[in-house]
Amino acid sequence: MRMYGLMAGRPSVKTRGRRAALRSLLGALAGASGGWVTAARAQADAPAVTPLQVAPDIYLAQGLPAMGSSTNRNYVSNAAFVVTREGVVVIDALGAPVLAEELLAAIARVTPLPVRHVIVTHFHADHIYGLQVFRDRGARIVAHAAGRTYLHSETAALRLASSREELAPWVDERTRLVEADQWVQGPESLRLGGLEFQLRPMGPAHTPEDLAVYLPSRGVLFSGDIVFRNRVPWIGQADSARWITALRELIALKARLIVPGHGPVSSAPTEDLGLTLDYLVHLRQAMGEAARNLEPFDEAYARADWSRFEHLPLFRAANRVNAYNTYLLMEQTGAR
Repeated sequence: MRMYGLMAGRPSVKTRGRRAALRSLLGALAGASGGWVTAARAQADAPAVTPLQVAPDIYLAQGLPAMGSSTNRNYVSNAAFVVTREGVVVIDALGAPVLAEELLAAIARVTPLPVRHVIVTHFHADHIYGLQVFRDRGARIVAHAAGRTYLHSETAALRLASSREELAPWVDERTRLVEADQWVQGPESLRLGGLEFQLRPMGPAHTPEDLAVYLPSRGVLFSGDIVFRNRVPWIGQADSARWITALRELIALKARLIVPGHGPVSSAPTEDLGLTLDYLVHLRQAMGEAARNLEPFDEAYARADWSRFEHLPLFRAANRVNAYNTYLLMEQTGAR
């Protein structure tokens, strides 16, 4: 997963030092394996991409509750598709070309109609490394315009190079980053086969280019990683304040069903949106108070009450990093 800078422009020496400390913390977590690799290996061999129907003409391919690895083929995020009378719309492309091939094969078992569009909710690796397969089959790629910055960044190139080693053989030298055919600047609608797909920019939140997809006629929301259902979200250096605002905007939609970026479909949208929102609010309150009081991070982390969230999958793998990033963000911005 990629990281975002906490502030625009060239970071200060103090900030660079803290980022170095963060990289060391991430390295220690990865090197120790801990929950990340253990969660993946516990699945034994990764399952095939087998979408399940979650609503009329709507299907979900649900990734594993783990961090990406060669063991699980980076099948750790969700993809979904909607069948219309004129073709198929896919939301996200999964984390390796082989997974996208399996998703296409599964779609062909449901309908002979072609995939017309692939909508990208954001450009994290586990959602985009399958895009080239859809592009090569003639699908039109739709994404938020802020994603262009990432695709042309050193971060994206380094992430792909690292993935070619960490996720081999599923991500290799033939895996490439794919530009969108349509870059969304603001709220827009895509229409196909009598269905309206509302494209709702939500970033900067989980990423600058977050894009939610809402089908008003069905009451179905594809939230991307704005919602991590039944697991601790990965925050990285996200704009958690804007993320909270985005969650409140999605709650106001009163969707009937949420297809999240990670985890099972939700038939209780307010509850599941609220869990992610509450987690982010708790992080900001706990770490913000510590930052304002100049309390050392380790002491603040040990003092914080994590009991409501510690039972969730990937808590041990992600929570400390989430807290540390939030601590730095609150310290630097002085946000409340």
